[in-house]
Amino acid sequence: MKTVTVLGAGLAGCEASLQLANHGIKVELYEQKPKKFSPAHKNKNFCELVCSNTFKSTSLEFATGLLKAELQILDSPVLSCAYKCRVPAGDALAVDREKFAQLVTDMVKNHKNIKIIEQEVTKIPLDKPVIIATGPLTSDDLAKELQNLVGESFYFYDALAPIVYADSVDMSKTFVADRWSNSDGDHINCVLTKEEYLKFWQELVNAKRVQLKSFENEKVFEGCLPVEVMAKRGEDVLRFGPMKGVGFKLEGKNPYAVLQLRKENIEGNLYNMVGFQTNLTYPEQKRVFSLIPALKNVEFARYGAMHRNSYINAPKLLTNKFNLKTNPNIFFAGQISGVEGYLESIASGCLCAIYMIQYLNGSENILSSRTALGALGNYLVCASEINFQPMHITWGLLSPINAPKDKKKQMLAERALNEIKNIKEQLWM
Repeated sequence: MKTVTVLGAGLAGCEASLQLANHGIKVELYEQKPKKFSPAHKNKNFCELVCSNTFKSTSLEFATGLLKAELQILDSPVLSCAYKCRVPAGDALAVDREKFAQLVTDMVKNHKNIKIIEQEVTKIPLDKPVIIATGPLTSDDLAKELQNLVGESFYFYDALAPIVYADSVDMSKTFVADRWSNSDGDHINCVLTKEEYLKFWQELVNAKRVQLKSFENEKVFEGCLPVEVMAKRGEDVLRFGPMKGVGFKLEGKNPYAVLQLRKENIEGNLYNMVGFQTNLTYPEQKRVFSLIPALKNVEFARYGAMHRNSYINAPKLLTNKFNLKTNPNIFFAGQISGVEGYLESIASGCLCAIYMIQYLNGSENILSSRTALGALGNYLVCASEINFQPMHITWGLLSPINAPKDKKKQMLAERALNEIKNIKEQLWM
């Protein structure tokens, strides 16, 4: 049997390993945990979700819903674990992150075709098939090795949102509803009047932040801006962003501003502050966020924080099959390849497994941009090499279609799913 080395047991690494193993390929999976942890990781299990616990919408009205549907057709093992650990979150696929990590870990450890090596990798084997899926928090030694291999690497800062205890929220200052949904809803919405919002905003823009290391540039990814950075862009930026008070089916007028809390675990005792990723100091998070009336006496299970994310210049370095132009043995998957988000990391792991098998077999079947999977892969190789930025799946990445505006998303989804179904068997050959 052929053997592939996979570096990293995050979302992309586990998806690639399980897909390869399920298709008869032996896998040697290297993971530095539990012997060594990155600054953001705490759980000894694989597929630890650091920032949020949601894989976004499942509706085919959104590109994320289409990407999930395509992955389900391709029997994504990691996504199947997510559905088994689902917690209520409206149309979104949110999970109990502890149960999810445990379930994926058990699946990987119990697979007969996967051998797990618990050690940090500092040297990349260049003479055999390798998938590098070490994630946005690749260790310093391996990052240096990667810089030697690819010649360049970029860094940006990603931010975590706080998690609060549900029983410390003043429910009399909230209502339960999902934005833009006909269902009763799962989100707790913390209401602010104009006066309350302005006081909160003023304190937020003047609050103390954690100082970044002097030798690293503060380069924050636009799609994950800290809430205090958004606030400094204008008084109403938050009100038209994560704190918008519209989209709810309420009697009377909409609230001036709301903070949404999303269930973090199945028990419902933990809630994530949606869109409130932050780099404020811990005392300032307690002081400023407690100005939101419903959070006056809030207790934090986890404060927000920022950490370094690293990724390569994929358009310059990779072929359309996720492997290096200069060494086709070396593949990249996950956020280090330039995709952004949990779901997209799973997708790139799936694509890497498909293209690795094709590489080993000498076959050639590329998914087109008529599919969400193909469009995501196409972005990595066709984006500009100058100022390359990580990207999540959007409708705009898919090949256009001639259709009425109100039918376009439906027709894009139907076209994509039909193509995936028709080409599914050929992909693994």
